[in-house]
Order: sequence, then C-alpha cells, then structure tokens
Amino acid sequence: MSDPVSSIRNLGPAFQQSCARAGIHSAQELRDLGPDEAYARLLQAGTRPHFIGYYVLVMGLQGRPWNDCKGAEKKALRVKFDAIKASVSTAPETQMISDLDAIGIRVAPKDLKQV
Repeated sequence: MSDPVSSIRNLGPAFQQSCARAGIHSAQELRDLGPDEAYARLLQAGTRPHFIGYYVLVMGLQGRPWNDCKGAEKKALRVKFDAIKASVSTAPETQMISDLDAIGIRVAPKDLKQV
C-alpha cells in the first residue's frame, strides 16, 4: 500500500481530500507530479487558489517546514504561483462548486445538472 498524501510534511487531511478530488491519491503520485503540476490539478478540480497553500506544498515536497519559505525564494514562488493560477481555467460548474464550498454549502456535481 502506498503512503497517503498526508504523510508528506506540512500536508494534512484537508489537503489530502483536495488531492483526492483532483485524482491524486498517494504521496508518491504527488511527488511524481511535482508541486506545479499538482497545484494546477488542484485548481482545475475546484480548489480555490491560495499562495500559502502553494508554498506549503512546495516546502513539504522538499521536506522543509512550511515557514522556511522566505525572502527571494518566496518572491520567486509567488511568480510561479501567479503563472499557474493564470494558466488554469476551470469549468463554470467547478468554479460554482468551489464557491459554494467556500461558504459551507456542499453540492454534488450531479445536482448541478438539474439547476
């Protein structure tokens, strides 16, 4: 059995659930994708973009504490984060699900077709 996503430093159960929604089911799969591709997949699956979440992922995959990201390295990661965010477009349904999740309303994708 492969290690869960949450076995990676800094990444907990909530991040693991986001990964599962994006089709990433193991720590090795996440490592193989790398932080940029993995984060793009998270955004495509409806995760709301958040810079701290991105650099926590980067630091975790490097085996470093999340708060180790500072100075020029953090600025460079911000540029990468902005590029990833700009390159990803989500389907309107995915964005709607993400927005509803943000305010605490869970909607199954099959239910959106009835709206």
